[in-house]
Amino acid sequence: MWQELRPLGRNSATGGYRRYAWTGADADCRAWFKAQAEARGLAYELDRNGNQWAWLGATGPQDVAPGEAVVTGSHLDSVPDGGAFDGPLGVVSSFAALDELRRRGADPAKPLAIVNFGDEEGARFGLACVGSRLTAGALTPKAAHELRDADGISLPQAMERAGYDPDAIGPDPERLATIGAFVELHVEQGRALDLSGDPVGVASAIWPHGRWRFDFHGEANHAGTTRLEDRRDPMLSYAATVLAAREQARLAGALATFGKISVEPNGVNAIPSLVRGWLDSRAADQDTLDTVVHGIEQAAAERAARDGVDLTVVRESFTPVVEFAHALRDELGSILGKTAERPVPVLGTGAGHDAGILSGTVPTAMLFVRNPTGVSHSPAEAAEEDDCTAGVLALADVLEGLACR
Repeated sequence: MWQELRPLGRNSATGGYRRYAWTGADADCRAWFKAQAEARGLAYELDRNGNQWAWLGATGPQDVAPGEAVVTGSHLDSVPDGGAFDGPLGVVSSFAALDELRRRGADPAKPLAIVNFGDEEGARFGLACVGSRLTAGALTPKAAHELRDADGISLPQAMERAGYDPDAIGPDPERLATIGAFVELHVEQGRALDLSGDPVGVASAIWPHGRWRFDFHGEANHAGTTRLEDRRDPMLSYAATVLAAREQARLAGALATFGKISVEPNGVNAIPSLVRGWLDSRAADQDTLDTVVHGIEQAAAERAARDGVDLTVVRESFTPVVEFAHALRDELGSILGKTAERPVPVLGTGAGHDAGILSGTVPTAMLFVRNPTGVSHSPAEAAEEDDCTAGVLALADVLEGLACR
């Protein structure tokens, strides 16, 4: 499975992946998922929001009693030039875990489902977890219809071009009501497991995090004739804000990153009229995150005033702290602890996931697989085959414990 999926959406020049929502690469990944489901005799289904489902013991949610289904899965899309493991490892491992259950002769007493949530990374339309947000009602159809990519193509247009009906999107409470547990396996996006020497861990919580857009409006002018004293250069304000973000995060023990920028008119010999930068900030608790973002906004405003630049800040997305269901988390620890030589580590994460979006509606949990370098969202992202196998076996144990009793 891994070898079949590996070349899909891969950029030969960078070695990274460009599996953006509703593109050709996304269609290839979706076709792969459907083929895997059909090869195992699973009932394949596409929900109203474009998420893919593969069912064992049911043909869809209409056959499932409330709280009965055990669901696993992740996503197949990527960030720009992302790595091979973020998302796909969870989907591949879900199919492999089902194969392992069948090899063991396990007989599920509850319906099992594997899901591929669409547009988790938000690389194309700027909002993460679109598929799961729509399903959970955390994103309204109206707001979704207003999303646009860098070329001005709207989400509905992209869906229509890919052969899907954008008018069908919206909350799916009946589907969510059937889920008694959702477990997402994911490569760790950090080095906690590598430092502890454990191949697999259980997630405790997801840090609160969000994305803010900073628009610095200056005055376009000639780079070769305009005196420094006469300039209203928004690039200076932006650069100072990037440095301020690093300092605020360092002081608070948090994270703050300006990783995306747009410049107008974007000429080598022109002073910009507009610099637009996107801030990603995360912290272990809400108060710390608020302090960091407020400090960055204040520093940006002070520098912009000094440079004669106008500033607007817009919060484009936000996810509060997610405490995974303690009962389910503890149950995972108990199941895995039966065969482990020592307690399975429990760790938090600063990365967002579909499991975090669904946690407000259904019991959710996560398993992390060791990442030896801690690198993620990069072609250098990696995991050893032995650790991936350990993850599959752990997921199989969890599914067996949750569904086969």
